[in-house]
Amino acid sequence: MGSDRLDAALAALHAAARPEALAALARFGQTGAGRLGVAVPALRALAREFGRDHALALALWDTGVPDAQMLAGMVAEPARLTVEQMDRWVADLAAWDVCDQACLNAFVCSPWAWDAIPRWAAREAEFERRAGFALLAVAAVHHKARPDRDFLDRLPLIEAGAGDARPMVKKAVSWALRQTGKRSPTLWGPALALAEQLCIQPAAAARWVGHDARRELRAREPGAASKRL
Repeated sequence: MGSDRLDAALAALHAAARPEALAALARFGQTGAGRLGVAVPALRALAREFGRDHALALALWDTGVPDAQMLAGMVAEPARLTVEQMDRWVADLAAWDVCDQACLNAFVCSPWAWDAIPRWAAREAEFERRAGFALLAVAAVHHKARPDRDFLDRLPLIEAGAGDARPMVKKAVSWALRQTGKRSPTLWGPALALAEQLCIQPAAAARWVGHDARRELRAREPGAASKRL
């Protein structure tokens, strides 16, 4: 890739920068050295402008700028991602929004996505571990052809991660459990049962995950709307 494409993308990111928003973003954990404060809709517009360009994605990621890394996930070509590239990106993560955007826009469509989930969920670093559970949550929505049995087999992974008290991890664990339960009527019952079990665990983080997931799953009971008619 010529440097012109990278230079143009960086210039566009700087033109869309919102320095006045950085303090508010930081309060929500959207931090990172060199962050520009570009809004996600603006990033999506830039992604449409530049199109899928894997070489550009790799170059954007290597800048280390959070906004550029989010754009990298949007312009990456998932089929061209290698296991090594995905692992390197995950090891570089320093903010939850960069993590989630990479999972949503690039990782979930990679042929290596499903196997990456348990590998990353076993990592110690906070955002690497978050990536495992965020990717599971996104896969529950986007891997429509994957059998429910595969997601049932991931419930022990969620149970094991629920005791991690770090906010960016436990929120992703709850997200994965909620999305799994909402995926289908077949998964709703086992996901709710796990949430109920977590509610009575000794670890405060596990109880938080359980209550957070149970609240949403109970509200999304299959057939509940028809029962109220």
